[in-house]
Amino acid sequence: MIDISEKIQVMNKKQWSATFKKVLFIGFSALLLGTGSSTFSPQSKASPGFFEYQWDAEPGYKRLKYYQSSSETLERSTYYLFLRGRERQEDIKKLIIAVPDYFEAKIKPKKLSLCKVKVGGYTSRTRCLETIPSLVNVNKKQTVIEILPDKSIPLNKDNYAVVMKIFNPRNRGMFQFRAISQKGSDIPISTYLGTWNIDVQ
Repeated sequence: MIDISEKIQVMNKKQWSATFKKVLFIGFSALLLGTGSSTFSPQSKASPGFFEYQWDAEPGYKRLKYYQSSSETLERSTYYLFLRGRERQEDIKKLIIAVPDYFEAKIKPKKLSLCKVKVGGYTSRTRCLETIPSLVNVNKKQTVIEILPDKSIPLNKDNYAVVMKIFNPRNRGMFQFRAISQKGSDIPISTYLGTWNIDVQ
């Protein structure tokens, strides 16, 4: 006959064996899940033509909406950089767009325009309702776009957009286009309107 102490020893061995199996299973599962992110997930490796850019949002950062007909590299694309009514704080006499120097696309003044726009959705397309006559300049480095409309963009609920027709750059990534309103002639006063985060895939 097996006495009480022997029974306890047998039970302890069984419990220890079961506990060991559970710990082993949990440890193996954790190892599998830990390595799964690198084994089974897509790797973010740099490749020719690939550019990844990250930034820290600066104080007062505002994200502006936009639409692009294509986000693929080197494809012809039409951009609508929206300035919606609720995003404008004052009449805009002069609009300046700061373009990052790593956005390697040819921006031509004749391919830029300003218009009153109908912002599209699931059932309708984005389209210009009225073209606003404007003087458009692009600096040699392709980093500054200046748009001077014949009449100021009024502070109202209407939506406006800068329309840009280009071939997308060959490098992929996220590109920050900053919108700045400027007024005054002797001492220009600039106001930050927001940032378009352009995605090229």
